Amino acid sequence: MSLGRVRRQKFRQMELPLEGKGAARPRQRRGETPTAANGNERSGIDRLMERVVEGGNVKAALKRVKHNKGSPGVDGRTVDELPTYLAEQGEAIRARRLEGTYQPKPVRRQEIPKRGGGVRELGIPCGLDRLIQHAILQVRQPMFDPTFSEHRHGFRPGRNAHDAVCEAQRYVQEGKRVVVDVDLEKFFDRVCHDVLMGRLEKRIGDKRMLRLIRRYLEAGIMTNGVVMERHEGTPQGGPLSPLMAHVLLDEVDKELEKRGIAFVRYADELNVYVGSTRAGADVMETRKRLYARLRLRINEAKSAVARPEGRKFLGYSFWNQGETVRRRVAPQALGAMKERVRHMPSRNGGRSHTTMAQELCGYLVGWREYYRLAETPSVFRDIDTWVRHRLRMVPLKQWKRGTTVYRELRARGVPELIAKGAAAYAKRWWRTSTHRALSIALPNSDFDRLGVPRLAAP
Repeated sequence: MSLGRVRRQKFRQMELPLEGKGAARPRQRRGETPTAANGNERSGIDRLMERVVEGGNVKAALKRVKHNKGSPGVDGRTVDELPTYLAEQGEAIRARRLEGTYQPKPVRRQEIPKRGGGVRELGIPCGLDRLIQHAILQVRQPMFDPTFSEHRHGFRPGRNAHDAVCEAQRYVQEGKRVVVDVDLEKFFDRVCHDVLMGRLEKRIGDKRMLRLIRRYLEAGIMTNGVVMERHEGTPQGGPLSPLMAHVLLDEVDKELEKRGIAFVRYADELNVYVGSTRAGADVMETRKRLYARLRLRINEAKSAVARPEGRKFLGYSFWNQGETVRRRVAPQALGAMKERVRHMPSRNGGRSHTTMAQELCGYLVGWREYYRLAETPSVFRDIDTWVRHRLRMVPLKQWKRGTTVYRELRARGVPELIAKGAAAYAKRWWRTSTHRALSIALPNSDFDRLGVPRLAAP
């Protein structure tokens, strides 16, 4: 062994887990071509795992994990404890990844309620596995992303749901007044591992990375202390899941582009826009065949060929104002928001307006930002009025009796006759919340001072 090679080996052994200089770029052999721009890497010199474990990439992944926070996984270790753990075990973990022997831990099952009823099952990886997945994502996404369709907007750098909604609006404005809306049944839970790995093998040449991704897919899920095996699906909650979904569904997008069909996708939601019902029926059959090839199930009850005005897309729907197509909040999304607000300022909580205003503020600010594209100012004004009625109803429940209502209203400067009129209907909380007495006692300026946002522009 040459002296130079010995020195290089000693230098690599001295590298810290988070301060490595990275592996040297392998030389290109005669007759071999560089990595293709289409994201395929099938040459024998593929060294992707070295790029994943490179110190700068790991530092960036750790920064993202700490920024995203998130709850602990099955090991109970918080993200704040991760740097200390890496300082102690990072070199051994790095070696196992390079050798292809690293084994991820099971994910922790967590259920969250869905807007339309039911629950969505999340799989929460432990902090270390989230870091490793982020490190893989940072290497692979720049290679994969340029190969994806321009009509795909979800979980991609520089793209968001608003871009998808605006593109859909353009299609409808151009005269494509029929939408083909196919709903995939539990998409992330139904992904076939063999089909997905087959697509990944066409893009990734590093066998160690393929084995690691397969292990993440097959990592068990822990429920009530018991680990259950997983034979299909890519758990929602893992950083790699959106990218895996893009790889799997890319075949559908490419086929639609090949046929010149107008479509827009966000994650697993894809709407196709055509000019007639007959064309829509043909596209529906085409999409069913494509999804069947990927072993994905279609929810027939939620799928339809219909007018865009009657369907929702990412919480938005469309309406016609003369010859112009406008955006609005979908009725289903509006109903979900009101249901959420109803349960926030609980009438039985005994909490102050300040506490309830803080809860509402965090939710309504985010809601307003997401639906700021809606071109329906009157709807937002109605929601503002409704929210303030809800807030005025809370103290009525807390005051309980008419005598208490009368006393509290008088203490807040309400004239005697008006206060008596409201106190007479103290038990009818919603009706009384619209009474003039409550507007005097709890004016809108009080809610503005507490930080309750207004959805309608002033």
